[in-house]
Amino acid sequence: MKHDKEQKKCKRKIYLDTNLQIIFGITLIYIMGVASITPAFPKIIKELNITAKDIGLLITIFSFPGVLLTPFFGIVADRWGRKNIIFPSLMLFGIAGGLCFFVRDFKLLLILRLIQGIGAAPLGTLTVTIIGDLYPQKELTAAMGYNSSIRSIGSAGYPAIGGALAMIGWHYPFILPVIAIPIGFFVLFNLKTPEPKNKLHIIEHLNIVWKKLRNRQVVGVLVIGIIIFVMLFGSYMTYFPLLLGNSFAASTLIIGLFMAGVSLVAAFTSSQLGKITSFFSEKTILKISFILYALALSIIPFIPRIELLFIPIFIFGIAHGMSIPVIQALFAGAAPLKYRATFMSISGMTFRVGQTLGPFLMGLVIGVWGTSGAFYAGAGLSIVMFIIIFMLK
Repeated sequence: MKHDKEQKKCKRKIYLDTNLQIIFGITLIYIMGVASITPAFPKIIKELNITAKDIGLLITIFSFPGVLLTPFFGIVADRWGRKNIIFPSLMLFGIAGGLCFFVRDFKLLLILRLIQGIGAAPLGTLTVTIIGDLYPQKELTAAMGYNSSIRSIGSAGYPAIGGALAMIGWHYPFILPVIAIPIGFFVLFNLKTPEPKNKLHIIEHLNIVWKKLRNRQVVGVLVIGIIIFVMLFGSYMTYFPLLLGNSFAASTLIIGLFMAGVSLVAAFTSSQLGKITSFFSEKTILKISFILYALALSIIPFIPRIELLFIPIFIFGIAHGMSIPVIQALFAGAAPLKYRATFMSISGMTFRVGQTLGPFLMGLVIGVWGTSGAFYAGAGLSIVMFIIIFMLK
């Protein structure tokens, strides 16, 4: 009886821990950069007189700084502390992102998105790093699941909010990033997290991290992460809204609601991950998610009526709700405190590679095979992921 009470108390601490709730706030800011603007893509194309291929640049150029800067921010966070990186990053994200609201030139919009992307670069990595700092292995996957659930709820809410705002004007969703400014001050004064005591020379520090990254399982998970993000930000985030707008004449609000469907399903699935891991291993969970990804994407082009799109949305949401937190937990559990931010930043950089390449690669695909080709390509990549998982120990 006493043991059961302690277990319940432990679980409640994960829910109620102020530090984890602050991390939830940072996560909601981090995912805002893409999720809130995609429903406005059809209007942006029309109002700024650009092509469907060009619209993907709003995601690509936002993600690009993360590819180059995330490892640098990870090293600095291991040496100077997590909060000293998170606070100025939130300020930059909020200011540059908010200025996009006032811009009417596509090139200037891309410049501000690039600056906003610099602010966003360390946020996703440092949130999962701090979760790894705070929670032991037995609670780590559950904590990652809760954070992933919050991220999915934000991913559900932002497209709906962004779609509604875009009905007023295409630029209105860009006002949302200013929320990062008050969140930044809340982080500065309230976040309590163990900070690393790392006095190693930077070369020695990187050599230790490099040795840990050469593990076969770590390399395999890195490859899987890249492919997931190519598929997610290429097939789904960029070209699913265009499919809804072009093939089904959906309004920006309807597009936002459909995009929210995947995130709501993913949020519920992630919140149950602690229970799911008691029945299945992480490897089995990844296998199941890859099969579901492939199934969802392969049937999208065959859907004849817009209301039936909820079928692949439901399947895709389950897959996404399982795969991302499991991968994050595997990474966070593979490195000690004083190397974790650098280690996680390397994984974050590889994921950014997938996020950056996704819209570009799928843009090339649709140039040859049309919009449906983006979904077939995503399904094919999902099958590749399923094969790769067998190579892991």
